[in-house]
This record gives sequence, structure tokens and C-alpha cells, in this order.
Amino acid sequence: MVKKLIDQLGTLHTFGTSPKRIISLVPSQTELLYDLGLENRIVGITKFCVHPYQFRSTKKIVGGTKKIHFEKIRLLLPDIILCNKEENTLEMVEALSQICPVWVTDIKTIDDNFKMIADFGQIFDCRIEAQKWCDKLTFACSEFATFIENKPIQKVVYFIWKNPYMVVGTNNYINEVLKLNHFQNLYDREERYPIVELNTMGFPVDADLILLSSEPFPFREEDAFEIGRFTHHAKTVFVDGEMFSWYGSRLLRALAYFKKLHQQF
Repeated sequence: MVKKLIDQLGTLHTFGTSPKRIISLVPSQTELLYDLGLENRIVGITKFCVHPYQFRSTKKIVGGTKKIHFEKIRLLLPDIILCNKEENTLEMVEALSQICPVWVTDIKTIDDNFKMIADFGQIFDCRIEAQKWCDKLTFACSEFATFIENKPIQKVVYFIWKNPYMVVGTNNYINEVLKLNHFQNLYDREERYPIVELNTMGFPVDADLILLSSEPFPFREEDAFEIGRFTHHAKTVFVDGEMFSWYGSRLLRALAYFKKLHQQF
């Protein structure tokens, strides 16, 4: 039975059969595929696909998320390649489309995440597993909403990079996760990931929390000290970047992590 499905960029895909050879170029989507029971169909991943750990030795690594080995990918004879609008480049997607269908996700909200899981259920004929994950996440989100309901709103700046310093702005998944946690992002009026200069009056000195992510840049104590000098009273907290930026099934573990994180405040 022929399936016609539209990805999150609006591209129409036609599948005669469910894809059996998958290449995933997005770490969080690789983890989701595993949690959906599709381990045996995955033939290629990126060097950043570190969950589950055993994939590093059992799956072919075809490069990173921005730079890939096209010949390695071609030789793996994929039926489908999974990409993401933010993680991968348009040029990459266009080139890979010459090999096989490229399904592109665009995850900016929690609802987008649910849509991706449901889409994977249809594409890979694992609707029951996908629905189980959607049900688990729906329950966990509802439970977390009750947990966070009476927590005060706190003003935050979420750092993701150094040299130059970059923070999270609006129009991305991390910002949505910040909102979920009752964190008011002081840069939510700027697009995506703005660069900030610490030694200017523009840096928001009235933040309650400075969140330093573990990825993509691994912040250290000396960074916390340097940034802290430009705030009045903000508490600096090191956070697990995967929990804030990875979507898919990771959201379930992230919600449990956030409950523990709030105990620090």
C-alpha cells in the first residue's frame, strides 16, 4: 500500500513500502528510533549519536551533523535519511535527496515533537510503539505541569557557546523548554542564538539564573566566574544540555531531570 506523507518542512514523500534501511543524521532522532524498536533498521548514524552507547560500535558512522561522507552514505544503500532543519544544512539535504528520500523534521515546540513521533510511527509501521510513547509523554507533561504550576517565574540567560558567547533566543526548542520550566528567557525577543558581549550595558545584569549548558560547548567553573562578574545577583547553574535540547523520547527523561533541577533553587 502506497503511503503519501508530508514532513515538517511541507515536502511530500511517497513510500511504496516501509523503509528498512535508515540513516539518521540527528542524535535525538537516533535515540527515538531505538526507543521505537527500530534498532535493526538503522544502518548509519553521526559521530554525535551517542545514545544508545552501543551504536558507536554497531552502526556505521557517516560523519557529523554538518559535515558528512556522501560516499559512505551512498554505499549503505539507505531507503530513507532522517535530517532536521536546525541540525543539518539545506545544501546537505538537497545533495542527499539524490540518493534517497530525505525526511526533514522541524522541532520548535512540544507539539512538534509529538507530531514527529506520530510521523515516525506511520513511516516505519510502528504506530503502536509511537502511540505508547506519545501517551507516556502526554502523562509526563501533565504531571510536570502540576509540579511546576506554583513555581515562581525566574529570569534566565541560557548560554550555549563561548568565543563568542552565544545564548538561546526565541524560535527554537530550547526556548520552549525554558518556558515549560517557568524560566523567562531574557533573550526571547532575539532570533535563534544571538551573540552577547559581556562587557557592554546590553548584557542583562538582572537575571535570576545563568544556565551554562554542557553542550555544544562544555562550560567550566572559570566561565561561570567570568560571566557572573557581569550580573548583580544571578545564580550560576550548570545544566545537562541534552535534557534541554534533545527532543523525541528524551523528553520523558528530561522532565524527571527538571524536577531534580528545581530542587537546587
